[in-house]
Amino acid sequence: MAGSDSVTSVKEVATASKRPTPVLMIPLRRCGSHALRLRLNNSEEFYSPYPLHIIDFMPLVPRYGDLEDDENYFRLVVDVVGLQAASMVKWKDMVFDPVDVFESIRNDKRSVHRILWELLLRTGEHHHASIVMDKSLDSVHYAEELLQIFPNMLFLNVVRDPRAQVASMNKAIIHDYDSTLNAMAWLEAHQLSRDIIQRHPDQVLTIRYEDFLSNQETVLRAICTFFGITFLPEMLDVSHSAEAQQISHMSALWETNRFPPVMANKDKFKQQLSMREIEVIESLTKEFMQLYGYELMTDANLELSQEVLTAAKEKSCKGREVAWDTLKHDNYKDYVLRRFRADYLAGLNQRLPAHA
Repeated sequence: MAGSDSVTSVKEVATASKRPTPVLMIPLRRCGSHALRLRLNNSEEFYSPYPLHIIDFMPLVPRYGDLEDDENYFRLVVDVVGLQAASMVKWKDMVFDPVDVFESIRNDKRSVHRILWELLLRTGEHHHASIVMDKSLDSVHYAEELLQIFPNMLFLNVVRDPRAQVASMNKAIIHDYDSTLNAMAWLEAHQLSRDIIQRHPDQVLTIRYEDFLSNQETVLRAICTFFGITFLPEMLDVSHSAEAQQISHMSALWETNRFPPVMANKDKFKQQLSMREIEVIESLTKEFMQLYGYELMTDANLELSQEVLTAAKEKSCKGREVAWDTLKHDNYKDYVLRRFRADYLAGLNQRLPAHA
């Protein structure tokens, strides 16, 4: 783990700020992020609602035009508030008035991220938290823009063995259905997180998910120290989390979140992936595997051709179609909730002007 040397400065920054200190978890989903979020939420000093994953909204942002135009910016505020309302998991006891949100931030630097974080900060304040965290890990792509808005932002960098993470990603409807493409996404995400660590070392804490599996308390204590909050024994028992019980029944992706982590699962990828897939993953992520202490199983020297990448994309597209059909059949609630959010974004895409 890294970043512990910055504890004093983090506390000073948090104390100096009247609003909760913003934290972004990075860099890629399916890293055990819900397990950490749900346990930390047992602290009254910390709050992290279900993430909005603003990355899905980002392709639409340019079509709102000049955000210095009040009408354009207000439309964006309304639609981000709508995205929160369309989320699969609702933010408890939170209803946002777009007019109030707009008026409160209209004189700040204008950005979709400023709107999103106004919602997050208000939610944190409602829960009397000193730390509010966004688990939208993909927002690692916008870290520098976020730091321009919130210079005191902290980052929780959660690393997981890429072979295990890719195996998990392969089964998730939010990712690709191909090990090569998901390994490339893993690599890109960790390259971005490394850039943040190099530029802002005192604002990043790096933990390995495998260390959390082997010793939850040590890792959670380190996170709490970095955030400047008190570690609570209740964090070790996820049964305290009503949200963990709720979401575990909503989606197959979250069904294990109501149980303690299983150490044996860290090597489950050996049964889920072929040796060829493992070699591809290790070839792409070798540098980071060595950096974070993961032992290689192959020579990790494969080179990928354009033909391989094209075939991977075709395979993934077919896999996604099958996955949506399977989800509709196996879990209609999960399917309908995900489609509702997707349809909301599709509706915005149809309504917004083609050219900003």
